[in-house]
Amino acid sequence: MHVALDTMVDTLKAAAESSRLRILALLSRGDLTVSDLTEILGQSQPRVSRHLKLLLEAGLIGRYQEGSWAFFRLSDSDAARDFVLRLISGIRGADPQVERDLERLTSVKRKRQDRAATYFSQNAASWDHIRSLHVPDRAVEAALLKLIGKRPFQSMLDLGTGTGRLLEIFSPLYRRGVGIDMSREMLTVARANLDKAGVSNAQVRQGDIFAPPVERDAFDLVTIHQVLHYLDDPARAIHEAARLLRPAGRLVIVDFAPHALEFLRDEHAHMRLGFSDRQIADWFSEAGLDLEDAQEFEPRGGSEAKLTVKLWLGRDRRLLIADPSNDAQPVREIA
Repeated sequence: MHVALDTMVDTLKAAAESSRLRILALLSRGDLTVSDLTEILGQSQPRVSRHLKLLLEAGLIGRYQEGSWAFFRLSDSDAARDFVLRLISGIRGADPQVERDLERLTSVKRKRQDRAATYFSQNAASWDHIRSLHVPDRAVEAALLKLIGKRPFQSMLDLGTGTGRLLEIFSPLYRRGVGIDMSREMLTVARANLDKAGVSNAQVRQGDIFAPPVERDAFDLVTIHQVLHYLDDPARAIHEAARLLRPAGRLVIVDFAPHALEFLRDEHAHMRLGFSDRQIADWFSEAGLDLEDAQEFEPRGGSEAKLTVKLWLGRDRRLLIADPSNDAQPVREIA
């Protein structure tokens, strides 16, 4: 990527300050609030906010709102992220101040994990009941990993990310991962889980699955795991998800096959009692996707009173054709 000289000078000026370099080093480990950074850096909130403003203006970091909280992260721009990571690579582990910052960061993340544990303890009975009705999650995760394969890709989006588990298991494959969820409590859980797993290339944000706060045509893989049955308009969710895919990108849905367990609707807010292959195929087609694969996982014990898990893989119909004259050139899109 070519950058104008003046722009590069402005960028270097924004980063060339010890506190701002410390902030960049911290944000390379995950998203943080102003309060988090104030606690870690030992500086006043106005001073930290001033540093963040300069880094935002330089395009080195991004900001998003989650209720009354504002989170900061490294920029979504690949060029900006690469610049920051190269910049701070020489100071990690080499500077006592940065080491102290990272120790305080560990304390901040531990507090997140404590909040997550409290939320889990309050809801565990409900989730465990539903889990007991279907195949173990590990079996579905193994199938997902096999389906997606081992080839690295640029970006992943997990809609309704919940605990952040899919972001965790696919983290070795993508360069940038984003999780979206409406629940601030679940985002607390997801952040704690990603921190605990050492996943630094993913972030989670609060947002609506029908209007996700991310760019369109930007993701190689979009996942919707056990979310559709909570929605009153699953077709619209699939349509919105498809708009976020790059050409030839993949959408993976995990949910239940049709069933008659009415208590899930009455007691657990399920809007839909499962989906058929035909429904998903039709919704994929309307969204410009081809259904490439459908897999089924029988419930534990094979009981008719339990839940069958389904996995559907759709692919964007637009193709990517590489320029044969230069392998380093970006691919061209063909609708």
